[in-house]
Amino acid sequence: MDLRDEEGRMYHIKVKPCEIGEYVLLPGNPKRCDKIAKYFDRPKLIADNREYITYTGYLNGVKVSVCSTGIGGPSTAIAVEELVKCGAKTLLRVGTCGGIRKDTKSGDIIIVQGAIRMDGASKEYAPIEYPAIADIEIINSLIKASKDFDYDYHVGVVQSKDSFYGQHDPDSMAVSHILKEKWEAWKKLGVLASEMECATLFTVASHLHVRAGGVLLAILNQERNTEYGDDDVFLDTERSIETAIEALKILIKEDNK
Repeated sequence: MDLRDEEGRMYHIKVKPCEIGEYVLLPGNPKRCDKIAKYFDRPKLIADNREYITYTGYLNGVKVSVCSTGIGGPSTAIAVEELVKCGAKTLLRVGTCGGIRKDTKSGDIIIVQGAIRMDGASKEYAPIEYPAIADIEIINSLIKASKDFDYDYHVGVVQSKDSFYGQHDPDSMAVSHILKEKWEAWKKLGVLASEMECATLFTVASHLHVRAGGVLLAILNQERNTEYGDDDVFLDTERSIETAIEALKILIKEDNK
């Protein structure tokens, strides 16, 4: 079922096919859309509905967009479904995360190679055995962009969860033993960080046959804080935004060859 209003706008994001580009940046926080749109040429606010704010502009003469997803898998899946119906073909999450591996420091860039599917939404798209992985072209463009800015970056696996407080207050949960056992497993496996959207994004993108990736800013590492007490909160998201914008420019150039 394709739910659109009388003007042809999608039910949730309120966007029409002609109003977005094939390249779309996906922050979780709606307030970050304006910050990202300022990097576009001729940015224009397209829609503002619920957690979904959309701007469209141009990079290197090519139409691009930014659309917020809100927090977590269900709202992310809705955004991806409706954006792809409107013509999106490359989807890049620009978000934040909390470090798990101890060499992941506040302020570092995390380039997501794959995501642990601890979300619920992705299970409605693929069996749990199916991996949530990023597109290799997006990964490579993010690596090049990070090197160009000389940012400290890591490439690897993140954990995508549904419960923020399941991570930060596991002892209060009835299933605390399961949550803590899995957290210890992620540490032993070298998982870089924890966040809430990548597994859903990658799985839905695979289902829809479009490419997707993720670049995250590590804002804190609770493991480093516990052991070393040296990891301060880092909230300046310009690093991840700059990296994403530069990566899109690289992708556009490569796609146009």
